[in-house]
Amino acid sequence: MDKIIVLDFGSQYSHLICRRIREFSVYSELVPYNISVEELKKMNPKGIVFSGGPASVYNKDSPQPSNGIFEIGLPVLGICYGHQLIVNKFGGKVKRSHKEYGSSLLSIDNNSDLLAGMGQSTRAWMSHGDAAEILPDGFNVIGHTENSFAAAIANKQKMVYGIQFHPEVIHTENGIQVLKNFVLDICKAKQDWTLENFIETTVSEISKIEGNVLCGISGGIDSTVAALLIQKAIGNRLKCVFVDNGLLRLDEEVEVEKMFENNFGMNFTVINAKERFLTRLKGITDPEQKRMIVGEEFVKVFTEFAEKNGPFKWLAQGTLYPDVIESGVSKGPAAVIKTHHNVGGLPSWLNLQVLEPLRFLYKDEVRKVGKILGVPDKLLNRHPFPGPGLAVRIMGEITPEKLQISKQASKIVENELISSGWYDKVWQAYAAVGDDRAVGVVGDERKYGHVVLVRIVDSIDAMTADWTRLPSEILERISNRITNEVEDVAWVSYVISSKPPATIEPQ
Repeated sequence: MDKIIVLDFGSQYSHLICRRIREFSVYSELVPYNISVEELKKMNPKGIVFSGGPASVYNKDSPQPSNGIFEIGLPVLGICYGHQLIVNKFGGKVKRSHKEYGSSLLSIDNNSDLLAGMGQSTRAWMSHGDAAEILPDGFNVIGHTENSFAAAIANKQKMVYGIQFHPEVIHTENGIQVLKNFVLDICKAKQDWTLENFIETTVSEISKIEGNVLCGISGGIDSTVAALLIQKAIGNRLKCVFVDNGLLRLDEEVEVEKMFENNFGMNFTVINAKERFLTRLKGITDPEQKRMIVGEEFVKVFTEFAEKNGPFKWLAQGTLYPDVIESGVSKGPAAVIKTHHNVGGLPSWLNLQVLEPLRFLYKDEVRKVGKILGVPDKLLNRHPFPGPGLAVRIMGEITPEKLQISKQASKIVENELISSGWYDKVWQAYAAVGDDRAVGVVGDERKYGHVVLVRIVDSIDAMTADWTRLPSEILERISNRITNEVEDVAWVSYVISSKPPATIEPQ
C-alpha cells in the first residue's frame, strides 16, 4: 500500500493534511518532525509533507528535520512553516513580515505540476507572520499573493515544493486539488487505501494478540465500532462494560443497554457507578481536573471489574485521531488544547495494556466503518458525546441541579432538531449550563434563574467546526421550551463561536 508521510512541526491542523489525503484513497500518516532517516526509509513512503507550525525557522530552538531527508530523493511539499523551512534549508532567507491571516487571492504564475488545474487565480487561506525574502538557487516562484511574493515555489529537478498557504483547510479553494497534484501526479502514489482494507488489516492485527480484552463502551459510535472490530478478531475473548457515571444524557443508560442487547450479541455488563463519580467530582471546578478525575475513575472501575471477572490483558477504547492531537500526544510539538479522558487522563498505575483500534481514524471514517460492519442507522448517525460526559458541559462545580438542567435542556434541543428534520444536518447539538444567572419574568413574577447555552455546530471531523445557522423559528421553539419546561432556567443563549477560536465543548 502506497503512503504519504506528514512530518508534524506543531500545527494544530497537521492531522488535517493526513485527513485530506485519505479522502482520495491514499494512506497518510503523521510522524514526529525529528524522525530519523532510517525510520523514514523503513516506512517506504512515496512522498513527504512538512506541516505548518508556530515556530520561526531562524530561531535557534526551532524544530528541524533530519538533514538527510532531502537526500532520500522523495518528493517533498512544505506547508507554511514547512515552506519556510525549505527556503531556509536550501540557502534562501526567511524574515519577519506583515502578518497575513485569512483568505488571500493567490495568483498563479505557473499552472503546471503542483498548481495544475488552478486557473489564473484562487482563494487561499493564509496564517503566518514570517515569509520568504530571498529564494534559494534552483527554486522558482509559481504563485504569489499581494503580501507574499513567493506564496508557492518549486524546484522541479529536486521535486521539492513549498506553499505559504494551507491547502488542508476548507477555506482554501481547490486546496484538495493542490494535494492531489502533489500526491498523485508528483509522488505517483496509488489510490489503494480503503476502509475495507482498514477493517481487514485491523482485524488481522488484533487476532494476533493474546489474552482477554475488556472494552469500555460509552454508547457512542466510536467505542461500539472498536468493540465490533475486536469481536470480529477474537470472538468471546472480548467482554464489554458500560459504566453509568451519572454524567450521561437523559435516559441514555437504558437506551444503550437495549441497543446492545438487541443488535450485537456481545458479552455486555452495565455497572452503576453514579455515586462514586459524582462524589469524586464534588467541589471540582477546573475543567482539566474534571477530565483527569473522570479518566482515572473510569480506569478504576474497569480495573476492579477485571480483577473480579478476569484475567484480562487489554483495555480497549474508542480513541480517535482528534482526541490524540488535542491532548498533545500526537508525537509532534503542538500545544495541548484539552486532555481527553481516554488519552491524557489514563493513570500511570494502569496494569492493563491499552488497545485502540481507531486511534488513527477520524469520526466520519469511523461512521463509514460502522456502516460496513452493520451498525444500525440510529446509532451510526447519533451526535458525538464527550467521554467525560456532562462534566465538560457543566461549567464550574457539578451539582444535581445543573446536571438535571443540562440533561433536560439537551433533550429538548435534540427533539426539536429531530422534529424539524435538522438533526442529521448538523454535527453536534447540546445545552450547557454554568453558574451564571439572569433575571427573567414568569407569570408576572420575577425569576432569577440559570442561563442555558445552546451549542449547535457543523463539522466533518471535529478538527474544525462552524456554528449552525439554524432557522430562527426553531431557535425560538427551543428557547421557549427550555424556559417553560426546565425548572430554574431564566435565559437561553445561542453560541455563535466557531472552532477555532472556540472548541466544540465548553470545557
